[in-house]
Amino acid sequence: MALDKAQLLLVGLPLFLFCSDVFNLFAPAPAKPADHHHHVPPQKTQQFQTASIQQPLDFPTQKASGFGGGIGLGNTVQIDFCASCSYRGNAVTMKNMLESEFPGLSVVLANYPPPLPKRLLSKVVPVVQFGVIGVVMAGEHIFPRLGFAAPPPWFYSMRANRFGTISSTWLLGNFLQGFLQSSSAFEVSINGERVFSKLREKRFPGEIELRELVGKKIANSRIVDGIDGSIWS
Repeated sequence: MALDKAQLLLVGLPLFLFCSDVFNLFAPAPAKPADHHHHVPPQKTQQFQTASIQQPLDFPTQKASGFGGGIGLGNTVQIDFCASCSYRGNAVTMKNMLESEFPGLSVVLANYPPPLPKRLLSKVVPVVQFGVIGVVMAGEHIFPRLGFAAPPPWFYSMRANRFGTISSTWLLGNFLQGFLQSSSAFEVSINGERVFSKLREKRFPGEIELRELVGKKIANSRIVDGIDGSIWS
């Protein structure tokens, strides 16, 4: 029976690959190409490495100013912010900006607490929360132990919607606690002197504004130090 084209292809292709492998097996190896790599003389390499080692790296934040150090050296900026108001991100952004603009400047971040009455009330809120939830969960059996002959009328209205009472008490208590713990403050001081107050201005400082305020205070302190140094010398 004559082979069709598909069968011829299936038989001929392996034979062709076999013959090609045999030919490559007995064929001579190709000649190795000449090595044209350029070698750097050892003396030049050594000179290049010596020059690289002798030249120090120059970082912008380490550049010395005309006063013998960083422009902000010897100055401290303190940022007092409301930690419970999620102001930490703004404080960290201002800290990074000031440290980048005034190398050597020390920036301290601290929490600005609310007034004492608000802090005391914030401690009472969790007690009230757990007290209400405990009374609702314990039932009327807790009132005789507390010295009451019968539960008060408001207990039955709270007990009628137990889940709603517990949820409302928990959410309302958390809201009050967050309000009492917040001071809404973002106060900036340099060397103990207040240069910006969010409580007074009712807004956050801009980066350019804060940079100019700190720059003026640092410049004034440099001038005063120079005058004092010339007087005492």
